[in-house]
Amino acid sequence: MGTTADYDSNKVDNRTEEERAIDDWLPITSSRNAKWWYSAFHNVTAMVGAGVLSLPYAMSELGWGPGVAVMVISWIITLYTLWQMVEMHEMVPGKRFDRYHELGQHAFGEKLGLWIVVPQQLIVEVGVDIVYMVTGGKSLQKFHKLVCSHPCKDIKLTYFIMIFASVHFVLSHLPNFNSISGVSLAAAVMSLSYSTIAWGASVDKGVQPDVQYGYKSSTTAGTVLSFFNALGDVAFAYAGHNVVLEIQATIPSTPEKPSKVPMWRGVVVAYIVVALCYFPVAFIGYWMFGNGVEDNILISLNKPTWLIAMANMFVVVHVIGSYQIYAMPVFDMLETVLVKKLKFKPSWYLRFITRNVYVAFTMFVGITFPFFGGLLGFFGGFAFAPTTYFVSVLFRNQGLSHHILSPDDSSLMKCIFS
Repeated sequence: MGTTADYDSNKVDNRTEEERAIDDWLPITSSRNAKWWYSAFHNVTAMVGAGVLSLPYAMSELGWGPGVAVMVISWIITLYTLWQMVEMHEMVPGKRFDRYHELGQHAFGEKLGLWIVVPQQLIVEVGVDIVYMVTGGKSLQKFHKLVCSHPCKDIKLTYFIMIFASVHFVLSHLPNFNSISGVSLAAAVMSLSYSTIAWGASVDKGVQPDVQYGYKSSTTAGTVLSFFNALGDVAFAYAGHNVVLEIQATIPSTPEKPSKVPMWRGVVVAYIVVALCYFPVAFIGYWMFGNGVEDNILISLNKPTWLIAMANMFVVVHVIGSYQIYAMPVFDMLETVLVKKLKFKPSWYLRFITRNVYVAFTMFVGITFPFFGGLLGFFGGFAFAPTTYFVSVLFRNQGLSHHILSPDDSSLMKCIFS
């Protein structure tokens, strides 16, 4: 589906003018001047989504002991697997694996690699965008109800989802990751802001008088199902790995300064922010409300009204940025197929039609299935968990069997660099 640049500073660029023009047009490879802090807020935006607000509910289904263990271990494991992805971006001298599926193809072969990676990646990215369509619409609806001081006409969720989608019919035409850096920065700031509001307002509300920390289900089967659903919710909350290679592809790289150095610096900053968002919201929210907490902590926090309204608007701004982060690799896949496989000419109207159709599709599914977020547990177990927790380990082991890599190997300093 895509192509990996296969030249370095000591090699000749063998691409034709047409191939070079296509690579300069595609979203992932068109701009390579990002700074390390771009990766920081891109990763924060990709990871700290609206899923953080469901973590107290996940804790209520896991319980104190398993819940704390799952949250902390997930943070450690996903940081490790993300480090692996950053390292593997240039694990082969003369190449940059700019796309997730390119790494899969290197590890498992041209065809098998695509079949292993692309379905999972599309389920994650398209699924997240649909969920964010619904989340954005619901947060707008909640904001409207909170700020409307007089009895207001009840507006259907459908219209709020359409309002949210209208923003993306505009933003989706920004060409690449670097062009949405401002949107991503705003989204990252908003994620930290509404997470702080969530746990801060919980502390202000205090421990509820009738709080209970036991499992809600009265049957063993119900408890087990809830437990696994909570694991899926946690997996969704940590699902930022699907776009990490695409983010790293925007960072310049030379033999003396490989892209993994600034990328890793940004990832460390991002994971500190993740910890500051996830742990207080999950633990304090569960501590205050117990197993009576709602699946969105903001619903449990009705007052102060102005603060909860502000938090909901922060959520809207954040999911606008997150939608774009997850949509960009999909745009790249679609445009790559159209231009390289189906031989369409790269043009603004091809991009205009393709991206509008994608936004319209996610909007339509979000309107048709507003309960889509309820499927997060399933999607978390089916696609989010593999791509986040262990697929990178398989890639590294399989990839290293093709290309033995050691810390002292001078070929590390001869990665590709386009």
